[in-house]
Amino acid sequence: MKFNYRIIAYLGFAGTLFFGCGSTGKILSTPIENIDSSPLKVTELTDAEAKNWGHLDLVNDTIPGMSVDKAYTEIIKNKKGTKVIVAVIDSGIDIDHEDLDGVIWTNKGEIPNNGIDDDNNGYIDDVHGWNFLGDGYDEQLEYVRLIASGDTSNPRYDEAVALQKEEYETYIGAKTRYEQILNVLKNADEKLAAHLGKSDYTIEDVNTIKTEDEALGQAIQIAQNINANGGTFKDAIVEISEPLEGFNERLNYHFNVDFSGRTTKDDINDLSDMGYGNGNIKPVKKSESHGTHVAGIIAAERNNGKGANGVANYVEIMSVRTVPNGDEYDKDVALAIRYAVDNGAKVINGSFGKSFSPHPEWVRDAIKYASDNDVVFVHAAGNDSKNVDKGANFPDDNVDFVEISNTYIRVGSLTSKYGSKIVSGFSNYGKKNVDVFAPGSDIYSTFPENDYESISGTSMASPAVAGVVALVRSYYPKLTAAQVKQVILESGLPITSKVVVGGDASNVKSFSDLSTSGRIVNAYNALIMASKL
Repeated sequence: MKFNYRIIAYLGFAGTLFFGCGSTGKILSTPIENIDSSPLKVTELTDAEAKNWGHLDLVNDTIPGMSVDKAYTEIIKNKKGTKVIVAVIDSGIDIDHEDLDGVIWTNKGEIPNNGIDDDNNGYIDDVHGWNFLGDGYDEQLEYVRLIASGDTSNPRYDEAVALQKEEYETYIGAKTRYEQILNVLKNADEKLAAHLGKSDYTIEDVNTIKTEDEALGQAIQIAQNINANGGTFKDAIVEISEPLEGFNERLNYHFNVDFSGRTTKDDINDLSDMGYGNGNIKPVKKSESHGTHVAGIIAAERNNGKGANGVANYVEIMSVRTVPNGDEYDKDVALAIRYAVDNGAKVINGSFGKSFSPHPEWVRDAIKYASDNDVVFVHAAGNDSKNVDKGANFPDDNVDFVEISNTYIRVGSLTSKYGSKIVSGFSNYGKKNVDVFAPGSDIYSTFPENDYESISGTSMASPAVAGVVALVRSYYPKLTAAQVKQVILESGLPITSKVVVGGDASNVKSFSDLSTSGRIVNAYNALIMASKL
């Protein structure tokens, strides 16, 4: 788990009190000869660059983006492409968002809200996609479901029990520490407000206080530390409260053996038990934001003067609500992939994954079904900082490295820092099981209710690639899905330098050993290669 170290900086002595100190090891400085011939960007990103870095160009901007803006300027220009349906298998999507409402897929064979399966596809009123979660959202992790099942004959049962114990204790500890820090902050804020006789005091007010009182003196020091880091007590309290909410969700739902969030009344172990769920593919609450963010990376309306630009134009986003706040069910994922294929998607993005899977064959069969029907499936590599050649990460497209699909692309995550720190510290990798890397750290995109945020994950790198896939399929529609995968992998920029892996400065590997291609995705090169095919 990762803590917010800005909070520790805010607190000064309190941070040391609750977290302790530790060496992070020597930071690697990569020799210039190992970074090819491209110069390193030594200045911080501007606000405009930070919100668009994944679209920038390594040569022109010294930022390892996908050259999307260059592709539009020099290749696409005013050309019109063929409309491509991209299915987003994720949490719900805010289809009314100002930057998405013009790119949402509509099922023309379905009459809205008449309670009839007009197009006979097995799903009633699936106007903009399908919701396999029904009214549910919070869920257990898959290995916790295994424990709850009581299936001690499962060869991974004991592993699941040990993992649940370890993670539960970790998050209980984290919750306790954050609650202690939150109390320190609140007490200090209240002490200063009482002394100054007002709650809206300023740092200038604080600096005028002269006192021999030790507790008040500590409150002053905390306020000064927070101010030195550009914040206020209100900011610090929010920054502590948000992860606390996440810890409570983990403890109450993800690791809770007695919790069940399933509301659809289907048999999760019977793939033929279909038709459950409903056509409402919107988020059930604002914090259900993942799907909206992913959809924006792919297709937020370009150049409309609003928040973000998606990678692809001439696309329609099909929302398939499948991923809860917890681990997705194999059955839902398998049926979601088949739903997307059967209803016209030519690209599917899957920004989800887990390390336990009771029915991996269902999902593999669905991935093969997508491949057999000329659909590209783009999937996030995962955020465990691990080599997925050595540890399971589901879903996957192979059994003992024998691939069952030639249109599946697994994506690792990049930062905006070209050089030794180009790989996101959280990103999984694997010479056999990861195909390419793409921008995934601090990616700015759409959030529910016309909001925008920057968040990180291979969940963000995957839709970036899905967007490039959609671009290629839009402007070169005669290419097969397998050819498009070939284009994506072979047109990327090869990185030959050594890089830090897993955020651990002592773990240094050749970038070429982290994926099958050894490349970072490049939209400009992809369109050029596609034109030659």
